[in-house]
Amino acid sequence: MHICFSKEQETMRNLIRDFAKEEVAPEVERMENMRRFPRELIEKMGSLGFMGIPIPNKYGGQGYDYTTYMIAIHELSKVSAALGVILSVHTSVGTNPILYFGNEAQKKRYIPRLASGTYVGAFALTEPGAGSDAGSLKTTAEKVDGHYILNGIKSFITNGAEADSLITFARTSYEGGTKGISAFIVEKDSPGLIIGKKERKMGLHGSNTAEVVFDQCVIPETQLLGHEGQGFQIAMANLNVGRIGIAAQALGIGEAACDYAATYAKDQKQMNHPIVISKLAQMTTEIEAAKLLTYHAATKIEKDQLCRKEVSMAKMYASRIAVKTAIEAGRICGENGYTKEHPIERFIRDAKVTEIYEGTSEIQHIVIAKELLQS
Repeated sequence: MHICFSKEQETMRNLIRDFAKEEVAPEVERMENMRRFPRELIEKMGSLGFMGIPIPNKYGGQGYDYTTYMIAIHELSKVSAALGVILSVHTSVGTNPILYFGNEAQKKRYIPRLASGTYVGAFALTEPGAGSDAGSLKTTAEKVDGHYILNGIKSFITNGAEADSLITFARTSYEGGTKGISAFIVEKDSPGLIIGKKERKMGLHGSNTAEVVFDQCVIPETQLLGHEGQGFQIAMANLNVGRIGIAAQALGIGEAACDYAATYAKDQKQMNHPIVISKLAQMTTEIEAAKLLTYHAATKIEKDQLCRKEVSMAKMYASRIAVKTAIEAGRICGENGYTKEHPIERFIRDAKVTEIYEGTSEIQHIVIAKELLQS
């Protein structure tokens, strides 16, 4: 597959690149050192339309395709992987479930706010004992007098402490496995919603990851997303768009590491060193392969084609190559790659989690093999 962007896509890519260089880059050190959530940058992104790139115009979005959306995550992640994942989670799994499963009143209330960056979205599925296995979910939602009362704990929720709305999954019946799970739109000021521990992560310091506690949390029954028992379907329907977003994030990290290593080698006059030449050739080839896989999967999503295998291949491969490339870039930079004066150590820290969230690499292997054997 040859990647050939349209004029509109190239225009958006240039706009995002300029924004990342001029607005994001100066904030990266502060985000890293202070573990500071970049609310001001998100507001600027909202004013430029970045927070609603694939959202239809009728709901306040830009109405672009998924390739353009992947371009945004990819380009932002070259400069700040934290901002890349904030955008990915906000749009892919914080906004899309409302777009595809919400009623018209829910769409009109939430999507324009999310698309403008006025609201930040989150996806509250993972629990202390239920990560990749959604069937082990224990959070409950009991319907009482026109309200639902939620009780339970969600963990490792990206954007959790800063989200204005959370797509939250809970059991409305006690059927086994994934049956009886429902989805809700929960606002941050709902009575009984408590932000718990904020994780001190190895990487992605500008991205907030938190525990969210529901302690007799009361929400109106109008906050039910879809219908009761549809929660697992809603969660699975958004896995593809969530995973391809992480593939684009990983691609951005890997490409940034490769570019930095090449520049460093030139500056240090290492370009005639056979080991350096070999490493750079391997790195750039693998990055290009990850790019082709990622944009191929994005194209299939925007054409509404079945693509679980392609998305899992892109996510698995791009995340693996991001980690490998960051480490190899560190070797090219030698001792300097191990210091905070150079961004290599940040690339390594940021890349690792792309192999874990939105489904571990092992989960992607299972998906790919199942799709292959069923074809």
